[in-house]
Amino acid sequence: MDLHTTYMGLKLKHPIVASASPLSESVDNIKRMEDAGAAAVVMFSLFEEQLRHESAALEHLMESGTESFAESISYFPEIDSYHVGPDRYLDILRRACEAVDIPVIGSLNGITSEGWVDCAKQMQQAGAKGIELNIYYIPAGLDVSGRNVEQRYVDVLKAVKAAVSIPVALKLSPFFSAIGEMAKQLDDAGADALVLFNRFYQPDFDLDKLEVAPTLHLSTPDEIRLPLLWIAILRGRIKASLGATRGVHSATEVVKYLMAGADAVMTTSALLKHGIGFLTTLVDELQAWMERKGYVSIEQMKGSMSQQNVADPSAFERANYIKILESYKNPYML
Repeated sequence: MDLHTTYMGLKLKHPIVASASPLSESVDNIKRMEDAGAAAVVMFSLFEEQLRHESAALEHLMESGTESFAESISYFPEIDSYHVGPDRYLDILRRACEAVDIPVIGSLNGITSEGWVDCAKQMQQAGAKGIELNIYYIPAGLDVSGRNVEQRYVDVLKAVKAAVSIPVALKLSPFFSAIGEMAKQLDDAGADALVLFNRFYQPDFDLDKLEVAPTLHLSTPDEIRLPLLWIAILRGRIKASLGATRGVHSATEVVKYLMAGADAVMTTSALLKHGIGFLTTLVDELQAWMERKGYVSIEQMKGSMSQQNVADPSAFERANYIKILESYKNPYML
């Protein structure tokens, strides 16, 4: 059975990848991921704010408005919260690349190209086999247009692509009015892969402390629906590889993503919940399912349930929407 897949130009022994998480802050953990069967590891993210944390711009951002509303300062992290700076990050990346044989992918998280170009070059020099750009941007300004938001993504991608020779993936938000057109823009701009989708974390309020309370809940399998839809739509219609992330807690989600058309399937929450060794379970379960169903390769499965042969995906999705609503049976009606 051939489990190999190609993702962002990298030949992987199978499609299951450990996505960016605190687990990769340790070289020992990255070695454990390789031993457990990970096909590749995406490093934890280096934040743009870490690249410029000495700058007056960040200090101004943190202080802006807090004279009037002291509670709002809790929206911003203390400088010391960034416990792994750029030098430390690059040292971990370099040692990890030397310690393992699987691809290690660097991760940059931010909203502008400031500082990213030099750091991307340094990641390549440290041995990273690719870079994942995580543009975590919520346009809260009322004067920011949708097209300006889209152009920000394209500009960051182009700047990094021009600076390095290794492949570059972009972790895409689902909050665009036309995701397909946005994916095409990024594909035309040279993205080697699109990762669908970024999770946006909304804060809560602590009414006793009058602070913003950061809350993070691990994903659930139900979250695969949105990326599953768009991977199925984009499969075969853009050149970039497709990475699936969100809700992977068993081989069931892995298989669904592959059949939709994903080239790689990423997981974090399952590893945080069950431990790094759960990677072995995912790979074994994937292979067992393929054997039961008579599949001999990942390529045979990949995209088999995508919409690449549907003439009008919009009409197809509209029909499916109506079918779902019409199929619901109200338990309170006789």
